[in-house]
Amino acid sequence: MTTSFVDVDVRPILRAGGEPFEKIMEAANALRPGEGLRLLATFKPMPLLHVLGSRGFEHEMRELGGGDWEVLFSPSATAPKSAEVDVPEIGDQGTWPEPLRHMDNRNLDPPEPMVRILAATEEMAPGEVMSALLCREPIFLLPELAKRGHAWRGDFEPDGTTYKILVRIGGARGTPQPDAA
Repeated sequence: MTTSFVDVDVRPILRAGGEPFEKIMEAANALRPGEGLRLLATFKPMPLLHVLGSRGFEHEMRELGGGDWEVLFSPSATAPKSAEVDVPEIGDQGTWPEPLRHMDNRNLDPPEPMVRILAATEEMAPGEVMSALLCREPIFLLPELAKRGHAWRGDFEPDGTTYKILVRIGGARGTPQPDAA
């Protein structure tokens, strides 16, 4: 069966400093049987490969030049398409200890902020908290934190341009946390 592709060009959004995740997921949710997604981006979208892979899509990537990438997401013959991307709701998780580690990732291009945060979580002990400053909401990071069993809290700072996230190691969805000493 031949797959027809719906084009989603997020390069203008990324170049303007925006976050295209919602647009990509809307397009993926609107696909009909036998359709795939042709994504054009300004970087190799590694986190998205996992997100759409978990929804039953295989991918092929090629660099177009100038840092631009084309990714073809095709429906897999073997993996079922799930209904939702698994992004946790964190709600009230009690009092968190003060962050032991602080990162400023505002001047980094994607996916480097996510890579640095995930690497830092590997060096921390359960119950410890880190904070990170970002230039956009980390949509791709959130499901990865949940997958690794970490809790998070985040929102834009009053300046409206800085997103601050707190990550508690080993604290996703009902996992008990040690009391802060």
